[in-house]
Amino acid sequence: MTHPEQKRDPAASAADAAARQAHSRAHHAAHAHGTAVDEACRNFGITVEDYLLPARGQIQIVDESGRRRAVEDQGTAPGHEYPLPSDEALLRGYEQLVVGRRVNDQNSALVRQGRMAVYPSSHGQEACQVAAALCLGEGDWMFPTYRDSVAVMSKGVDPVETMVLFRGDWHGGYDPAKYKVGIQCTPLTTQLLHAVGVAHAAKLRGEDTVVLAMCGDGATSEGDFHEALNFAAVFNLPVVFFVQNNQYAISVPLAQQSVAPSLAHKAVGYGMAGERVDGNDLVALMAVLGRAVELARAGSGPLLVEAHTYRMQAHTNADDATRYREDAEVQAWMAKDPLARMKTYLQDQGLLDDAETTRIAAAAEDVATRLRDGLNEDVEVDPLDLFRFVFSTPTPQLAEQSARLAEELSREEAAK
Repeated sequence: MTHPEQKRDPAASAADAAARQAHSRAHHAAHAHGTAVDEACRNFGITVEDYLLPARGQIQIVDESGRRRAVEDQGTAPGHEYPLPSDEALLRGYEQLVVGRRVNDQNSALVRQGRMAVYPSSHGQEACQVAAALCLGEGDWMFPTYRDSVAVMSKGVDPVETMVLFRGDWHGGYDPAKYKVGIQCTPLTTQLLHAVGVAHAAKLRGEDTVVLAMCGDGATSEGDFHEALNFAAVFNLPVVFFVQNNQYAISVPLAQQSVAPSLAHKAVGYGMAGERVDGNDLVALMAVLGRAVELARAGSGPLLVEAHTYRMQAHTNADDATRYREDAEVQAWMAKDPLARMKTYLQDQGLLDDAETTRIAAAAEDVATRLRDGLNEDVEVDPLDLFRFVFSTPTPQLAEQSARLAEELSREEAAK
C-alpha cells in the first residue's frame, strides 16, 4: 500500500496499468476461447473430448484405387463429418494437381540445368498443396514453407515470381500483401509465428480473415510450434495449422521425433481441435480443410489438421535420400499417388473426359514453358542491393560497408 505522503512514480503507475490491461485481455481471451469450444460442442452434440480429439482413424473419402469409400468407412465420427466438395471445386483441384506435378518435374530439370540453385520438390504431396490454397477465401492469408511452391502458385501467385527465390535472387519474388501469401520460409517453423501475428492483428481490427499456417512434421519438434499454437489458442485466433506429415524431417523419421499417437493429437494439449486426413486424397483434404476454415471463421478458434503424405523425391537436390530410406518404401507410396487416384475418381464420376484431360495437360505445359522462359532470362545483378533493402534507414555499419563496396566496384570499372 502506498503511504499517503508518498508520491508514486508515474512510470510505475503506467506499467501497472498496462499490466492490468494485459491481464484483463488475456482473461477475456481465455474466457472467449472456452465459450467458443463449448459452443462448437453444443452445435455438434458431442463432448469436449470428442470435439478436440481427432477421429479414431484418418479421414479418407477416396481410396488408393480411386474409388469413393462408403460413408461408414471414411473414418468419420459425430462432429467430424465432411460433405463432398462440389464437382466444380474438384475439377479445379484436379487441374491444379496436374499443373503442380508438371511444375515439380520442370523445376527439378531446371536445377540440373543450373537455372535454379535449389528446389525442394513436393512431388507426391501436391494434393496437400492444392487443397491448402483452394480452401481459403479471397481475403484469407497463407503462410507457406520452402516446400510449398505449388500451394503458392495455386493461391494465384505468378509461377515465375514464385520460383525466383530458388534461383538465388535477393528478394522473395512476389508481394505478400498483394496475394496474401507470406514469402516462402526457409528457417524452420518461424512462419507459424508470423501467421499467428497476422491472425491476431486481423481479429483486433475486426476483419473477416482466416490464416492457414503450413508446416511439416519436423516443425512440430520446434519451440516456435509450441509458442504459435499456445498463443493462437489462448487468444482464440482464426488460424488453421496444417501439418504435412511426409514421414521425414530431412533424414529423421517421424518415430524419432514423436511418440504421440499422431501429430493431430498434439492439438488437445492446447485446447484446440485436431484431425487426421489422408494427405494423398484430394477430396478428403478439400473437405477437411474447408470445414476447418469455416469453423475458424465462425469463431471456434484455431484448429490443427495433420495430413499423412510422402515426399517421393529427395529433400532437395543436395540430398541423397537413399542413405535413410529403402526403395521398397518409396514404391509402396507410389501406389498411393494423389494424381492417379484423383484422375480415376473423376473419370468414374463422369466428370473428366478425354477432351478435358487434353485441355488440362496443355494448361500444365503452358505453365512449364513460362517457367523455362522466365528462369532462362539472365538477371542483371547490382551488388549494392545487398545493402539497400536490409533496413529502411541503413545502420552506420551497413552504410560504411556499402560505401566501401561501391568504391571497390568503381575502381574495377575504371580499370577495364
